[in-house]
Amino acid sequence: MTPALVRARAWAVDHLLRARDLARRHPVRTALLPPALLLAYVLVLIPFTPSISDLRKARSEVPTVVLSSDGIVLAEFKRINREWVPLDKISKPVIDALIATEDRRFYEHHGIDFRRTGAAVLNTLRGRREGGSTITQQLARNLYPNEIGRSLSLTRKAKEAITALKIEAIYSKDEILETYLNTVPFLYNAFGIEMAARTYFDKSADKLDVLESATLIGMLKGTAYYNPVLNPERARDRRNTVLAQMAKYGKLDPKRADQLATRPLRLDFERQDQQVGLAPHAAQQIRKWLIAWADREDYDIYADGLVVRTTIDSRLQKAANAAVTRQVQQLQNLADRSRRKGEERQLLSAGFLAVDPRSNEVKAWVGSADFTQDQFDHVNQARRQPGSTFKPFVYGAAFAHGLSPQDTLVDEIVTYRDKGGAPWTPRDATPPTGQPMTLREGLAQSRNTITAQVMAKVGPQKVGELAFNLGVRDSKLELVPSLALGTSPVTLREMVTAYGTLANNGRYLGEPTLVSRVDDRQGHTLLLFTRPKGMEVLPKPQALQIVDTMRAVIDEGTGTAIRTRWGIQADVAGKTGTTQDNTDGWFILMHPQMVAGAWVGYNDNRATMGDGWGQGARSALPIVGDFFVQALRTRAVDARVEFDLPRPRPKPREQPQDPVQDLVNDILGRLMRMIQ
Repeated sequence: MTPALVRARAWAVDHLLRARDLARRHPVRTALLPPALLLAYVLVLIPFTPSISDLRKARSEVPTVVLSSDGIVLAEFKRINREWVPLDKISKPVIDALIATEDRRFYEHHGIDFRRTGAAVLNTLRGRREGGSTITQQLARNLYPNEIGRSLSLTRKAKEAITALKIEAIYSKDEILETYLNTVPFLYNAFGIEMAARTYFDKSADKLDVLESATLIGMLKGTAYYNPVLNPERARDRRNTVLAQMAKYGKLDPKRADQLATRPLRLDFERQDQQVGLAPHAAQQIRKWLIAWADREDYDIYADGLVVRTTIDSRLQKAANAAVTRQVQQLQNLADRSRRKGEERQLLSAGFLAVDPRSNEVKAWVGSADFTQDQFDHVNQARRQPGSTFKPFVYGAAFAHGLSPQDTLVDEIVTYRDKGGAPWTPRDATPPTGQPMTLREGLAQSRNTITAQVMAKVGPQKVGELAFNLGVRDSKLELVPSLALGTSPVTLREMVTAYGTLANNGRYLGEPTLVSRVDDRQGHTLLLFTRPKGMEVLPKPQALQIVDTMRAVIDEGTGTAIRTRWGIQADVAGKTGTTQDNTDGWFILMHPQMVAGAWVGYNDNRATMGDGWGQGARSALPIVGDFFVQALRTRAVDARVEFDLPRPRPKPREQPQDPVQDLVNDILGRLMRMIQ
């Protein structure tokens, strides 16, 4: 209770006590004082009840709708799990049962039924507690539980009555019924008659029959006590009481009521959980941002009917969802088969993000393998060691330092001093060859021994600076030699952002964008995001040099499955990544029009994946490959577009000269050109 209300109550009580003393001395003169003081007390309470504008707004609440770039609903931000239906879409037996049971003189009073209130007071004084609230008074409580409350006090009843009178002054009787039936709670996160009908009978509110209507209206006396799921006998008895009330007040034929009362309680129960949507983790991210924006701009995201248009392409989002689901299910089967007897089963998870590097717009966002089981966002929240996907930053710093992709280093064991002076000797899955290897080959084959030597030449500071400039800006990087192998945890969002900067010719465009526009309910644009100009953080020739080197990963290195298994022949570059003991699997693929990255692993970073399938090339790469095939098929990515640096073409194999074959090839070539 507010201090002002406390003072008002104290004032009223003080004057009531004075009036009592005065009445004892002068009973005739003070006969009219108590009603006057009661009226004064009521007048004092009026400012502490909802205003007319609040009442109008309560009935006109419209949730925020989040749309994909192609107009598909991704999410709705509702205050509660409710779907508003107009009164003419509610079965007539529901309305008849409600009025007969809760407020039979509903159409005769103006918010307060004085006859029923008086009877309730007398019965309560006699020891039989009875409610006297009208439907309008109950609506006042349902709409404003905090302002009115539910305590047994004169103040609460007075505020409830005042609010009921206000409601009756601005709403018609049908509007009051509609609002009441759409706001009353029915347990199991079901608010309103539509959600109740779906929850308990698996049908819409306009299809409810007499028995079903009586069951739901019967719950209103006490939803938990008369819960038909847990307390079917009580619910059946209460249903029959409602049927009797309907018969008593002419809403149902008495014989029909008697027949219906003999029937059992039949439910078709199913919880009506809020829809997850195509991109639930992206929706969570948008909701967090929107709340902060709406607070600054004085909007209510649950009531003002905002329309948020996102950058997500529903076709690509569906492709990403399917790719993640397929791959994680396959890997989970492998993990379950290799699980030792008695060992606790752990669920694999994954994260996936795809952005357009030209605009930094998010096209698909998958935060986990199954949002219903894992709400933790592995795109934006999880920080994991990126492994070899960090290596391009090492080579990029080297190229900026003057080294060339064609420079060579010997593939051999080397030892360096890491943080604290401890020796650090990086090794690979296969023994070193002892032969010279170009930097291009070192990155393509993901050789730790070569990468460590490159790091020694440029130093951790330069590598950390380049990673930051490209987009790894939120996670703190430990500037030690082992950083070369991706030992500092980062987010998938940061890594995809950094690769996107490389694909965008070294221009950093900021954080990936999820929202393109916000409109009000009338369609007026409130906020519009334009394409960022960005800033050059790496000269274009050097950015393209890194991209060109990463082409070798796809053409001849650890990412060749993109070509051989997935058949993608577009101009792409990328990098696989695997951390120690196969704890994390990574893969990020770049194209001038799309950058997509995936991470696979367990939420518990102490758990490891299998040796045969845990590497990034086998765990994460299939997700990206699957997605990219769909992106090319739907032409969201143009296979003809290439980076601004000609890609190496395979040298033609030498063939013995054959004049006849040369003639045939010439004729075939001419025919193909004519056909084209």
